[in-house]
Amino acid sequence: MGNFSELDMYLFGQATHYDIYKKLGAHPQIRRNKKGICFAVYAPHAEKVFVIGEFNEWNETKHEMERLEPEEAGIYELFIPGLGTGSLYKYLIITPDGRKLYKADPYANFAEVRPGTASRITDIEHFKWTDDVWMKKRASHGTMDHQPMSIYEVHPGSWMRHPGEDGDGGFYTYRELAKSLCSYVKKMGYTHIELMGISEYPFDGSWGYQVTGYYAPTSRYGKPEDFAWLVNYFHKNNIGVILDWVPAHFPKDAHGLAEFDGQALYEYADPRMGEHPDWGTKIFNYGNNQVKNFLIGSALMWIEHYHIDGLRVDAVASMLYLDYGKDAGQWIPNKYGENKNLEAIEFFKHINTLITGRNPGTVMIAEESTAWPMVTGPAPEGGLNFSFKWNMGWMHDFLDYMKLDPYFRKNNHNKMTFAMSYNNSEKYILVLSHDEVVHLKCSMINKMPGTGEDKFSNLKVGYAFMMGHPGKKLLFMGQEFAQLHEWSEKTELEWYLLDNPSHKSMQTFVKELLHIYKKYPAMYELDHEWNGFEWINANDADRSIFSFIRKSKDGKNCLLFVCNFTPVARDDYRVGVPVNKSYRLIFHSDDEKFQAEGTKRPLSYKAVKSECDGRDYSISYPLPGYGVAIFRFSY
Repeated sequence: MGNFSELDMYLFGQATHYDIYKKLGAHPQIRRNKKGICFAVYAPHAEKVFVIGEFNEWNETKHEMERLEPEEAGIYELFIPGLGTGSLYKYLIITPDGRKLYKADPYANFAEVRPGTASRITDIEHFKWTDDVWMKKRASHGTMDHQPMSIYEVHPGSWMRHPGEDGDGGFYTYRELAKSLCSYVKKMGYTHIELMGISEYPFDGSWGYQVTGYYAPTSRYGKPEDFAWLVNYFHKNNIGVILDWVPAHFPKDAHGLAEFDGQALYEYADPRMGEHPDWGTKIFNYGNNQVKNFLIGSALMWIEHYHIDGLRVDAVASMLYLDYGKDAGQWIPNKYGENKNLEAIEFFKHINTLITGRNPGTVMIAEESTAWPMVTGPAPEGGLNFSFKWNMGWMHDFLDYMKLDPYFRKNNHNKMTFAMSYNNSEKYILVLSHDEVVHLKCSMINKMPGTGEDKFSNLKVGYAFMMGHPGKKLLFMGQEFAQLHEWSEKTELEWYLLDNPSHKSMQTFVKELLHIYKKYPAMYELDHEWNGFEWINANDADRSIFSFIRKSKDGKNCLLFVCNFTPVARDDYRVGVPVNKSYRLIFHSDDEKFQAEGTKRPLSYKAVKSECDGRDYSISYPLPGYGVAIFRFSY
């Protein structure tokens, strides 16, 4: 029978073979006391399959694979004695009508550096992990609901590059990136990084969202063990690692999954189900158990083999809706005549429950842009069981408001308060992601109204409001120091801007906010619960000022935020407070830390019996234009 047993075939056919990546693909093995490589591939429609590669000079007939019994299982296998790791290879698939297809291994753990498209034999089982402390702590959380999550979204190829080189030689390797990026992230105060474009992909311009290698860290930055080293390094420095993961679609590249064995296999056969007209990509067949197992196995490999702490699932809406991006006649309703993809719904319930159930403390994050109900709700109650959902509604309202001239903000005040009306319906992450700073959308700083320092002041108060608002946080790289140009995957970030005091001040401002976020449980403990947040004044539209409280479980070290979204100073600003106590100023935007001509403020503000904002007690504070003040107090 070989490496792939009858039990393997059964589990694969049920979509429950959770370590399928150890069976399919190319793996070192010993048979009859001989070391070699065992190849196994799923190609049920193929007439014949051959392994071709550097080791046989790409001979198309030398190494024919055996179709295992039962034949309907569609598994081909071949053990080649004496063969070691390192060689490039592909599968030559002969279709029943005589066509020859040269395919990369869908389960390969390593690939040739693009523009090459071959797979590379490797052994990923020998890395020595030393992140036990992190892994035990992660498991002890159970969920991340009450833990801090401030995520730095990073594209590895353009965060930083070696000087003087524009091509591939300029990339940081995984190990170089680990050291430089980890040092920066720790200094800034982020709790997690989220890496784009780690699963192997052929085209740089896709940023990693058109994947051909779901089981392979991209070879652009090094070997699989180098990627494992990166994850291990971050964990030893107490930083979590989240990956973008793309089960929504895949490209039509000839070496990839499209019509893998001569006809639709990984995709739906009917193009009305199996193709995205707008994206020019194929849609996975979520009704095929072997395809579901392919995706589930990929997710489990990243989480369990590479110790990844969570997956941000891209384009969830495109999976849930059969008519997503399609006109009438381009899609097929489900059996109830609706536009819901029932198979994708069940897939999400299965995989999300499985991942977080087997790996406590890990997260599954939905990039879902519609009002689909209960994305983070429990599966038994009809939810999809994601850990968190990107709050795209908040993001759009926030950016719409921030782009406005301050004079017109009073007429759009509700854009900044509306998200709290549905905050408890899901478990949210507030995001300002790469999608908001590409395709002529401008960088964050250039979305802001005004000129010069007004732009920086606007963005600072916006970031402070975001940090105080309930929900975990995500900020794309470069926006923490106000990168001027839109992001491009072709060049590194504009680090030279940090020589400019305004950009350096922005970075310091964000850094201070991130460290406050991590320090005070009030900022994250009760993100998704009604008793974790309270408006002091949500209706001060004429002055465009927002004041609110973030609460901790024990009522200690709660935080009062005041944010002024106009350039008008309020020297006699008074804000209502919940208790008759002293309020300690822990952060203010005109601090000397942030500007050369900063202002020293008293640190303590005693409440007085003076009605304001519907409360008996209040404090007075000189609030500057675009001013932010954060006060600490206890009930």
